[in-house]
Amino acid sequence: MDANDSQSSGGANGETARRPAWDAVDADREWWREAVVYQIYPRSFFDSDGDGVGDLPGVEAKLEYLDALGVDVVWLNPVYDSPNADNGYDIRDYRAIMDEFGTMDDFDRLLAGLHDRDIRLIMDLVVNHTSDEHEWFRRSRESKDSEFRDFYIWRDGRGDGPGGKGEPPNNWESAFGGSAWTYDERTEQYYLHLFDEKQPDLNWENPEVRERIYDMMTWWLDEGIDGFRMDVIDLISKADGLPDGDPDSGWTGAKHFMTGPNAHDYVAEMYEEVLAGRDVMTVGEMPGATVEEAQRYLLPDGDGLDMIFHFEHVSLDYGESGDRWTVGEFPLVEFKQVMTKWQEGLHGEGWNSVYLGNHDWPRMVSRFGDDGLYRIESAKMLATMLFTLRGTPYVYQGDEIGMTNFPFERESQIRDVSAKNFVERKREQGMAMEDILELVSHRGRDNARTPMQWSGDEHAGFTDGEPWMPVNPNYDAVNVADATAREDSIWNYYRELIRFRESTPVAIYGDYELLLPDDPDVYAYLRTLGDDRLLAVLNFSEATPTFSLPQSVEYEDAECVLHNYAVDAEGPRSFEMRPYEARVYELD
Repeated sequence: MDANDSQSSGGANGETARRPAWDAVDADREWWREAVVYQIYPRSFFDSDGDGVGDLPGVEAKLEYLDALGVDVVWLNPVYDSPNADNGYDIRDYRAIMDEFGTMDDFDRLLAGLHDRDIRLIMDLVVNHTSDEHEWFRRSRESKDSEFRDFYIWRDGRGDGPGGKGEPPNNWESAFGGSAWTYDERTEQYYLHLFDEKQPDLNWENPEVRERIYDMMTWWLDEGIDGFRMDVIDLISKADGLPDGDPDSGWTGAKHFMTGPNAHDYVAEMYEEVLAGRDVMTVGEMPGATVEEAQRYLLPDGDGLDMIFHFEHVSLDYGESGDRWTVGEFPLVEFKQVMTKWQEGLHGEGWNSVYLGNHDWPRMVSRFGDDGLYRIESAKMLATMLFTLRGTPYVYQGDEIGMTNFPFERESQIRDVSAKNFVERKREQGMAMEDILELVSHRGRDNARTPMQWSGDEHAGFTDGEPWMPVNPNYDAVNVADATAREDSIWNYYRELIRFRESTPVAIYGDYELLLPDDPDVYAYLRTLGDDRLLAVLNFSEATPTFSLPQSVEYEDAECVLHNYAVDAEGPRSFEMRPYEARVYELD
């Protein structure tokens, strides 16, 4: 139990909220706007058969848990057949289930079980690249004359180079480090992979590639799924001629493959060929997206996607080099500017996805809150923000109980290919392993992939066998069994937030207005829908700043409807905030 656990209140209080004013909604109501999405990383969720790997029957076994939490949509990370070079993001067969995860019958039962509980399912769509073991690539590399050769991006090397193979065709870097090109001895050409060498990029310029992808998407939708989360979908188009990138610009080459020349055309075509006329949800992961690009991708007037994941707000605490493997300070003032830019920029021009973490990022409470003394308070504060901004909130498994980063002590504990490559590079550069592991503990994707902590039993109740990666040692204090039993837990606070949002139109559709933009500790904003107003006040620090509501904000009465500390009847005009405190008021 955290040192100040007893200080936390019993959670939210939405019981006396005014009657929902849905008639004030000035946008077309859509279920995906009003939904709460829960992301499941199946390998680490729950193991049903004792082999140490989470699986589809394990997810099915926890359907009552999801139902009790109150979520509306499950986003399932890849469960397709894969050799697991990148934990399922290297797909060998798009229409088969990975053996470790189960069978198509298991998938069908899970889907039916979710639908029986009015929970929709969206699948990860990974179509920038495949596995190098996919049939298309195996046949592509057989010869330069293969009918599948043009399914991928092959090029001759530059110059003579070692062994006559030449240098890579350009200087683009893989997201996981090193060159984005691998030489194939059999056909004496290089192939492009923006990620691991076992993840060759598909050639979207080939219409047959696009047709086969659209057929596969249609097949899954006909199976009954409810949409897609589209992995790095803004990388599918590469610049003509594949020119060199600026080596001092961050990810070398990104200018030439983030929203390339035909990306919008391809997404619009995908919408017309597959998605138009279907009541489904789509969210595109777009590492390089700006607000202006997002507007072009999104409904109502863009290419047809419902929302995107941008990376701008989750890249602010990088070090001076802008590298994700560096650690800088978290700049709240800049964070507020970024969040406000997206809240205002997509108003009427699209829809936001609201998230602070997922399987690709460290745990949000360790990164944006305090995973020590104020773990519970800061976890509730961050959740309050997720559920009171304009957009669809995403909850990553374990965040609802305040799971934290893993304290890496040995290289053998690392599983992620990106982190393994980082360790190897830094070791070659002479960095001490102690310093390397400290960075992995701050930044590694494995932080989010440790097994779900269900109980204080061995292996956190995740498996009866040996888990595929180590369980966080704090599982005896941070687990579902404890959280669901305590009225004042993070888990129960999430339940109340979900109930509050689904019954409060202004929390979903209300206009957004930032207050106190230069305050270094407090993030405060108004949400307004017709006569309904919410005031959110969030302390992002362990300090005790005094919040003063600007005189321009008038009200006659105020009721605190969400809070993570006990509060008295004082109004929001001015009060001293406690560490990581969150309050949401209804203003009359």
